[in-house]
Amino acid sequence: MFPTPIQKRSRAAQLTYQSFLPLALILWLAPLIAVAIFSIRPIADFTQGNYWGMPSSFDFFANYGRVFFDSDMPRYMLNSLMITIPTVIGAVALSSMTGFALGIYRFRGNLLIFFMFIAGNFVPFQILMVPVRDLTVGMGLYDTKLGLILFHVAFQTGFCTLFMRNFIKALPMELIEAARVEGVREWQIFWYVVLPLMRPAIAALAVLIFTFIWNDYFWAIVLTQGPEAQPVTAGITSFNSQFVAQYNLMSAGSIVAAIPPVLMFFAMQKHFIAGLTLGAVK
Repeated sequence: MFPTPIQKRSRAAQLTYQSFLPLALILWLAPLIAVAIFSIRPIADFTQGNYWGMPSSFDFFANYGRVFFDSDMPRYMLNSLMITIPTVIGAVALSSMTGFALGIYRFRGNLLIFFMFIAGNFVPFQILMVPVRDLTVGMGLYDTKLGLILFHVAFQTGFCTLFMRNFIKALPMELIEAARVEGVREWQIFWYVVLPLMRPAIAALAVLIFTFIWNDYFWAIVLTQGPEAQPVTAGITSFNSQFVAQYNLMSAGSIVAAIPPVLMFFAMQKHFIAGLTLGAVK
């Protein structure tokens, strides 16, 4: 029913697996490697069609220096941080409370409310583009960081609630019942009993949501314009001029923009893996 582990396969199968694994890894990393190489090329290589050959010169410091000191990239990075961090905090906080309510309490309409949270994840974002933009314009939130924060919190809370509710549902109810017998109030049960047990799930969810929001491009260009509110994913396109696309600077900016999610993952790696695998083996 399940595939045989590679350790138990024949020696020929193991050698084939070991031979193809580096090739698959290289193919998977090829786009990232290409972007890294493009980021150190001079603009002359692109105008002369030298895309994949040896760079005519290594302009690492020149390209990354222009990205940091001759453009609005630091401002775009700051905008992304100011948008992503409050969104993660807001979505995780709201989903922890809604997950607690939907996972612990039994009341009429519980599943209906839960399905309403889930249903929003199946709506294509393209359908919502015009009404969401009109809503932000009408509320005076268009081209503001607050507008993006509120939008992302609203739309990410559905997925986060699904994650948190299923996690809390797997917790032993005996802990809740014992706390109630001792006369502990409901908010104290949530704060002192359930919330400490949710730390692995919160860490895993925080990494996921941070990556989702940081890498968002669609809503960044729909709801913002200009360096005052645009995050880094939309700000990278500012390296495109009217007649020339500065691919070397766009590549360097992409590498810089990818650093915070990677650092976030490595900083929370232990908790992230624990949160994803918790409950897999009893």
